[in-house]
Amino acid sequence: MSSVIYTQIPRCARDLLDQIAAFPVADLHEALGAIEGRMRLLSPRMRPIGVSQRAVGQAVTSYNYPGDNLMIHAALKVAQRGDMLVLVNGGVSQGALWGDVATTFAMEKGIAGVVADGPVRDTDAVRSMGFNVWSTIVSPAHPEKRGPGSVNIPVVCDGVLIEPGDIIAADDDGVLVIPVRLAAETAARARRRNETEQEVRKQIRAGKTLFEIMNIQKYVDAADIAVVDGVCPGLAGGQR
Repeated sequence: MSSVIYTQIPRCARDLLDQIAAFPVADLHEALGAIEGRMRLLSPRMRPIGVSQRAVGQAVTSYNYPGDNLMIHAALKVAQRGDMLVLVNGGVSQGALWGDVATTFAMEKGIAGVVADGPVRDTDAVRSMGFNVWSTIVSPAHPEKRGPGSVNIPVVCDGVLIEPGDIIAADDDGVLVIPVRLAAETAARARRRNETEQEVRKQIRAGKTLFEIMNIQKYVDAADIAVVDGVCPGLAGGQR
């Protein structure tokens, strides 16, 4: 495929992004379901460089040749306020994809955050600016600006397919990809899950145990797990 920069992504309604932003990644992950949720959750390698990070926005993707970051500048040019930049270079450690100067410009433009499958640098400075960055690698490795590369094409980021315009939800727990076609249903499920958890908390404060509230006994029974009212044999004071 030839290098190409697409200047536009499929856009969704702002209120849909706001609905997604109302919930943490954990609730959204569960709301996607067992299959979609696992397929679209980036691995624990993708970590926030700061604390209390949280961002939601549509993906502007940037594929960079290993050791090069030319295309992150093209992505910065075409991205709009509230977008999330998704930067990839195949996950190699050569050539920092992000740093403090790019952060300064991104903040001026109103970019929501960056997800980088590859190295970022100037992390102290970026943290001090309060900008949201998640990455798989931290390294000061020098980047070239020669290309090839592309912007706003489908990319694989930390093992997950991300298409331009997909909704990226990220917080201190991790990074999740939500296709726009699933966003409304995911938000509705997350809302119901949140309401259920609020009710559970009320019951806990009323004195009930999680074992009771969640009816854990039925899972114990289904797994045919024995319950012995005693100490494990072989321990001091245990059964003989």
